Amino acid sequence: MSYALTALLITLGLFFGMLLLLDIGRRIGVRRRAQDPEGAGAGSGAVDSAVFALLGLLVAFTFSGAASRFDARRVLIVEEANAIGTAYLRLDVAPASAQPALRDLFRRYVDSRLEVYRKLPDLDAAKAELARSTQLQGEIWTRAVAAGRLEGAPPAATMLLLPALNQMIDITTTRTMAGQMHPPAVIFLMLFGLALASALLAGYGMAGGQSRDWLHVLAFAAVVAVTVYVIIDIEYPRLGFIRVDAFDQVLVEVRASMN
Repeated sequence: MSYALTALLITLGLFFGMLLLLDIGRRIGVRRRAQDPEGAGAGSGAVDSAVFALLGLLVAFTFSGAASRFDARRVLIVEEANAIGTAYLRLDVAPASAQPALRDLFRRYVDSRLEVYRKLPDLDAAKAELARSTQLQGEIWTRAVAAGRLEGAPPAATMLLLPALNQMIDITTTRTMAGQMHPPAVIFLMLFGLALASALLAGYGMAGGQSRDWLHVLAFAAVVAVTVYVIIDIEYPRLGFIRVDAFDQVLVEVRASMN
């Protein structure tokens, strides 16, 4: 099942679940008021406030975290492009005989790095391409070290080129791990549980009316469900509608400069 469909089903499940619990809460409230008109709402305000405040806090926490990770992933794309561009420019200090092979490896490497993310959400294909990128990293490093040992190679060939290559290689691990950083599943379970509990309490509090207030019922369920959907979508920016793909253009431009 695709990510987009899964996220949509989760959102719809939360929306209809909240509608159901709003109705159940109202029915419980109506029955309670019929049995004890004066004591039906006694002391419930403090509980309602605590639950709604906790829901708001958790929504703010998860949204802020997702947005921060989204921005961090965009920054890492730019950092990788800068690292590759710097390393490629420093090939000029390598012996002339070693430069053509290294430049060709760089072109293949950047193509591979772009393909890693283009192949998502096919995780198997992306992992296979990532393995190819790692192999190309090893080849680039081996050739760069060998180039620094060639007769007549300037000392700068090693002093300038190898640190730049090391940074270029390190950023790939950083990007890979950043893509796998998400809140624990229990955070999302708590978010769903609190949303449903809030719906039950809201329904109970709306029991005083003669008829259901459909505007508020639908608005409350829809706002919470859409907010949760946006949080999930930001959390997985290579799979949903909110994406970081536009920032891949900086890597495309680096690749174009290598022609």
